[in-house]
Amino acid sequence: MAFPMKKIIFLFVLTNTQLFAQKQPNFTFEKEVATPKVFLQLPEFKNINVRDMAISPTNDEIFFTLDAPKNAFRTILTSKKINGKWSAFTIASFSGTYHDIEPAFSPDGKQLFFASKRPIGNKKTPKKDYDLWVVTKENGEWKNPIRLPETINTDKNEYYPSVANNGTIYFTAERSDAKGKEDIYKSELKNGTYQTPVSLGAGVNTKTYEYNAYVSPDESFIIFGSYGRKGSLGRGDLYISFRQNDVWKEAIHLGKLINSNQIDYCPFVSFDKQYFFFTSEKSTIQPMHQNMSMKKLKEVINEGSNGTSKIYYLSFDKLLKSLKLE
Repeated sequence: MAFPMKKIIFLFVLTNTQLFAQKQPNFTFEKEVATPKVFLQLPEFKNINVRDMAISPTNDEIFFTLDAPKNAFRTILTSKKINGKWSAFTIASFSGTYHDIEPAFSPDGKQLFFASKRPIGNKKTPKKDYDLWVVTKENGEWKNPIRLPETINTDKNEYYPSVANNGTIYFTAERSDAKGKEDIYKSELKNGTYQTPVSLGAGVNTKTYEYNAYVSPDESFIIFGSYGRKGSLGRGDLYISFRQNDVWKEAIHLGKLINSNQIDYCPFVSFDKQYFFFTSEKSTIQPMHQNMSMKKLKEVINEGSNGTSKIYYLSFDKLLKSLKLE
């Protein structure tokens, strides 16, 4: 199902017998939105962190991570469009027991990759670091998570998988051959086997932190987060790099339209390239207010951007045009 040209309204009906007890929210998704708007509303959880998300290639399934305060627990939630209506949010069939984050569909929609601290094999104790896992849809359900091989996973963190049409997987990792504190790596899939991961070139990776890389299925561009670069606006900004002649060109800052003085991260582009999504901890709360009342205080804290991580979206075309790119 492709998104129509006009505004689409998603109605998520959540009842007391399901994950959340909340009123029926109207979830608007505007086609030509030119400035970032909050994508996901959880009326009963205004101050909870919504961390990252993925939409299926057919635009009928959504996964996102709910992040408890101070990262105490992270779990992946989902909703599916059935007969034209979106189902109530539920915990993903493979999640809810261990720390799980950063879902990512394969371009064919048959696999879902994610990062997790779940134990390996017969062990019962969760890992201290994140590994990359994959789950496959069987008879309409996501079942049997499989840990990616040791070629990719180590005793350090591997984060934020993103998969290309040819099976190459991009991810963030802490490794001895990194150019900086954390690098973005890729591992090619050849004859069903992942090859030794390679750190991307200097157009992407630097001596500082690079993280959360979304790669387009055709590997023509990559959007990622970085911290500590010259001209950075805050605790982490988003950048885009284009690949030409198999070389990642020098990354371009996404500008103030996207980036703030707080951390901006977890980029994602819908498979039809209509929408750009990202997460931000930006806040519109001011340090001084006149004539404060309880009503106004609730509005200040609960409405708009209040410093908790929220997922925002806008037209991907509008974003490119803001950078004077076509």
